[in-house]
Amino acid sequence: MGLAYTSMGGSALYIETQAIVDSKKSNKFTVTGQLGDVMKESTQIALTVARSFLEQTSSDIIASSTVVDPNFIDNHSFHLHVPEGATPKDGPSAGVTMVTSLLSLALQQPCASNVAMTGEVTLSGKVLPVGGIREKTMAARRAGITVLCLPNANQRDWDELPSYLKNGIEVHFCENYHDVYRVAFAAADDAIPS
Repeated sequence: MGLAYTSMGGSALYIETQAIVDSKKSNKFTVTGQLGDVMKESTQIALTVARSFLEQTSSDIIASSTVVDPNFIDNHSFHLHVPEGATPKDGPSAGVTMVTSLLSLALQQPCASNVAMTGEVTLSGKVLPVGGIREKTMAARRAGITVLCLPNANQRDWDELPSYLKNGIEVHFCENYHDVYRVAFAAADDAIPS
């Protein structure tokens, strides 16, 4: 689950992905959900990061008994949807959530249901800071989330939150997408090298 900053104090952000076998290898990528330009760019970056992640780590994932096709993304077309299409959405902070959604599909492994995340992701997989940490933490709490992945550069924002917002939430500060992966897919924790 992703987290979004809203004027109402933050909300859960769900990302849905669907893969369609693409015999023509056209690699079509459809994005829906009334996304702004910045968020549309984030979807493209997320696809590239997910493809790179699968290619770079596939042998380690296979060694951990999770079967993966490192060419999964190249052999499929995708549809990524952010529900609640009547609500406009924009900003880069769903980048790590989009990568996680695509990898969940490729690995046929669900993300842990008690985990929420936020963070912009770069082409190299670095997780960049985002705004609205207070509001996003409130949204996580309302959704019953117990584990939160935040950009490492947002640690100060977390530290400044009142304890009643932080109590009961295990936070992980992430420098790169591998850090997010380790938390989101805890069963494959030791499959990814440092």
